[in-house]
Amino acid sequence: MDLLEFIILVLVLCTVIFLVYYFFRGQKGEVSLARPVESRIDEYLDRRFQTMVDEWELVPHARLDTFMEKNTRLVEQDEKRVAELKEYEKGLETTLTSLEARLDALEKELATKGSTKK
Repeated sequence: MDLLEFIILVLVLCTVIFLVYYFFRGQKGEVSLARPVESRIDEYLDRRFQTMVDEWELVPHARLDTFMEKNTRLVEQDEKRVAELKEYEKGLETTLTSLEARLDALEKELATKGSTKK
């Protein structure tokens, strides 16, 4: 084996060792040789999950359930109040339209009485 073959063999071995190191570095779970990219992405997401939750201000499901249990009744009460206020608003609108009609009739009556006196 001459010097050139030895250098090529060393470079190939270094490349293989580097690739194996790069593939397995930071691996915690099982290594999936069938899905190397997906397993690396899954591992990354597993390691960074809590950081992403904090960064994106996400809420865990259990905490959301307790929030919903506490506030569902209050929201339902508020919805009932809003429905009552809408009914009251409709009643006020009908009263206002009838009052406006009566006012128009009175204005017409006064206008006719005022024109007959002159």
